[in-house]
Amino acid sequence: PSMAAMVTPPPAEPPVPPGRRCPSLLAVEPLLFLATVSLGLQGPLATQYLWDRLGAEHGYSDGNSTESTGCGDGNATADPLRQEVEALVSHWNLYINLGGFFASLFSVTLFGAWSDSVGRRPALILPAAGMALQTAIYLLVMYLELHVAFFLLGRIVSGLTGDYSLILASCFSYVADTSERRVRTFRVAVLEACLGTAGMVASIGGGQWRKAQGYINPFWLAFASSLAATLYAAFFLRESVKQKKATKLFTLRHYKAVYRLYTAPEQPSSRWKLALYSLAFFLIVTVHFGAKDLYVLYELGFPLCWASDLIGYGSAASYLAYLSSLAGLRLLQLCLEDIWVAEIGLISNIAGLVVISLATTTPLMFTGYGILFLSMAATPVIRSKLSKLVSETEHGALFASVACVQGLCSLVATGVFNSLYPATLHFMRGFPFLFGAIILLIPAAILGWIQIWDSKHDYNHFPDASLSP
Repeated sequence: PSMAAMVTPPPAEPPVPPGRRCPSLLAVEPLLFLATVSLGLQGPLATQYLWDRLGAEHGYSDGNSTESTGCGDGNATADPLRQEVEALVSHWNLYINLGGFFASLFSVTLFGAWSDSVGRRPALILPAAGMALQTAIYLLVMYLELHVAFFLLGRIVSGLTGDYSLILASCFSYVADTSERRVRTFRVAVLEACLGTAGMVASIGGGQWRKAQGYINPFWLAFASSLAATLYAAFFLRESVKQKKATKLFTLRHYKAVYRLYTAPEQPSSRWKLALYSLAFFLIVTVHFGAKDLYVLYELGFPLCWASDLIGYGSAASYLAYLSSLAGLRLLQLCLEDIWVAEIGLISNIAGLVVISLATTTPLMFTGYGILFLSMAATPVIRSKLSKLVSETEHGALFASVACVQGLCSLVATGVFNSLYPATLHFMRGFPFLFGAIILLIPAAILGWIQIWDSKHDYNHFPDASLSP
């Protein structure tokens, strides 16, 4: 045969449908950025709206509650009406979060495993459109002054379409589909840096905008962001699944695919590694969410007594850890294996939390934020390691289960850390941060043990990783 016949031609690009003439891109980062901006705007603004709305309905108004310094005597008698409003807002937040979590728990695993067959784009279009619909319902509540229970309805609708958790799962699956193993950790870290950048933009910009113009206009931006994410997935994003096939959506086979990941993996050693990596991820993200929930409350109280401008700077500093972790991870990868980069990231996280737990002055608090500069380096390493333990046709099922774990982290963190803070105020205000630092010793030990076990056995089941010494 001729040389021309022996050369395998490159796969042909799929024909462009008649209604789709836009250039296709292999970048999922813009979609995640837009969705995160929408989520970052909605969360705090919805809580503040509930506070103002429920407070007005119960005849309570404190002028500008968000400007309170929180430095009053913690033992002073609290306003019973304020306590009632706080309890109502807390309860409604709990109902809304639980409704969204349980609705998305089943839809994320269903759509995530389904996307392994039909492609990632449907699993990105659907939740982005669901988030846009949720924001539209929130806007109707504000315009028409409907009962706040409609917030719960909007959250459940978004949850049934996969919610933000499915967007996370599909984005990380997309990166795993389109990246080589040797650069996958960095690509995952880029995605996580998008989370931090979008969160910083939304948290700082949304708060200032609400003060200037109220709730309506920031929520219109949240709606526009989620709608733009939907249109980007529908018309600009190229499909990453190479061999698509038609598959039924409503079948138990998709749930079984998630179950098989942990009970019958392709490689015998993958089962316990998947379990241990998932446990490490759960503990790290739970501490991250729990500490983040308490930063503002801790900064408002005595002796820091921060005003709103300092709180904004502190929030920006906490989000900058995503970007500094990305840069640090890239540099450390030049001389260290990924696991040891994750260990350094955990050391940064532990040290930063210890300093924050002891912070009594503004410089010391910002020193703690500075020490956290590598604190987000561990999670992209774990996501990358998990993706390498399964085949390409299981990325959707894997990251769907990881997204469910992350949703569970948020619930556990809220329950544990928000209960621990008032219970330990009498002897150490920063004890929850110290508690989080102690918890992080467990994933540090897990990751170190797996790496030592791998190096002792001196083999790897993936041929393209066997070149490492």
